[in-house]
Amino acid sequence: MAHDRYFTKFFHYLGLYVVLHALLMISVTKVYAAYPEKTISLVSPFQPGGASDVLARVIVKPLSDALGQTVIIENKPGAGGNIGINYVGRSKPDGYTLLITTSVLVINPSLYKNAGFDPFKDFTPISDCGASPNVILTKANSGINSLGEMVTLAKNQPDVLNYAHAGVGVSPHLGMELFKSRAKINIAPIPYPGGGPAIQAVLGGSTQIGSINILGLMPHIKSGALIPLAQTGSERAAEMPNVPTLTELGYPNTEAETFVAILAPAGTPPAIVERLSKEINLILQNAEVNDRLKKFGFRVVAGGPEVLRARMQRELPMWKEIIEKAKVMVD
Repeated sequence: MAHDRYFTKFFHYLGLYVVLHALLMISVTKVYAAYPEKTISLVSPFQPGGASDVLARVIVKPLSDALGQTVIIENKPGAGGNIGINYVGRSKPDGYTLLITTSVLVINPSLYKNAGFDPFKDFTPISDCGASPNVILTKANSGINSLGEMVTLAKNQPDVLNYAHAGVGVSPHLGMELFKSRAKINIAPIPYPGGGPAIQAVLGGSTQIGSINILGLMPHIKSGALIPLAQTGSERAAEMPNVPTLTELGYPNTEAETFVAILAPAGTPPAIVERLSKEINLILQNAEVNDRLKKFGFRVVAGGPEVLRARMQRELPMWKEIIEKAKVMVD
């Protein structure tokens, strides 16, 4: 009898559990189905005009239309991107505060003594949007017409050449340091507060060389004021089909792109992540959007959470090694 009572109670509680679980799942499904119910903030941790900001401005309107709610861009610059990244990482994981950022996501943890965040523990990947190459360049009348000439000059006259970049620890800076180590040359880095000032430094002759992200370069390249010597992406950018990559020029394993990705705080419900990833990647695959981004120099990826996670896992140790070898550190 006791044995029968035990099983009666067991199945009674099992039945209650099944019913409660079903009710909970119905409730949760309704909540997620209603998402979004208010404005979504897409936080860029930089000043307007950078790679993440440009991509955000291309997709924000179609994303608002697709979700049926307003999506706004919030620029929260400072500390090399750390302020904005940490702001999102500590936000409520409800899908209403998202991060659109660049490669600094996987650079800063090695670059700063305390970046304040862990890219894997504090964030949930949504979309690997795309990447843009950095360009090694010079001005038209510098006397340097190819990467080979630059390398030869650097070897024959050590410590004479210098190059402009958009700030310590950014992808163009670290990518150039990687190339220098492969080519066994010494070209002194000169940091500037952003890509615009770095471009002007090369145009004005303050530096002979520049290592600068393609964003903002095309008008100067098309006018002939700047001569691109090489690009650092995995393939040639659509806007520079005649400019070879470093790999093509005989320097393998020197890829250094600036990627742009969208993430949410860790713990964001999977259904919301899935919805956002689907809508964002459909927008990126749209022919008109794709063409607009290509004109800026972006190579659109439109990869989901697993594609982005794989990129992060691949690039974090790569940048860490470059930072350690170049002995770059920011307090």
